[in-house]
Amino acid sequence: MLTFEEKKAILATFPQLTAKDVSLKRVNYHFEESLYEKTVVVYHLHPNGNGFVFVGDLPGYEADSKGLVNIRDFSESELRAAVSDSIRYLSDKPEDEAIEQEELVKETEWKNREGQVLMLANEDELWNVYTGLNLEESFESFKEAERYLLEEGFRPQSK
Repeated sequence: MLTFEEKKAILATFPQLTAKDVSLKRVNYHFEESLYEKTVVVYHLHPNGNGFVFVGDLPGYEADSKGLVNIRDFSESELRAAVSDSIRYLSDKPEDEAIEQEELVKETEWKNREGQVLMLANEDELWNVYTGLNLEESFESFKEAERYLLEEGFRPQSK
């Protein structure tokens, strides 16, 4: 288990986060550029090493009803992944505000935590998921393809 100081050092490597002291020597880490009212990424990091990361309803996490996952026993890579996922989650526009992605996206790379890469391509009115040159799945809409990739643990890679 990482210590309080080790967790704080890892969190300090995220320049998007602002540390704010709260009661009982606990620290919250805020993402002020959140597109939502929710800005707390790390909630009540305690000197005993306990704390929580907000992951909302992201697949791959066993979050409580508030969207928080306990990080007490997280490794450094698990903590970094959860915080990165949280920041990305709070940076995404809600569907009703987002510009229709089907018109904008032609080809994107998606990667999972193990480093596997899939390519999502818009071809002939279909959204195709490729592993290398091999076709893995085809979908009729971007939203269906995106849902599949997220459920399989893949995240879009920024260009």
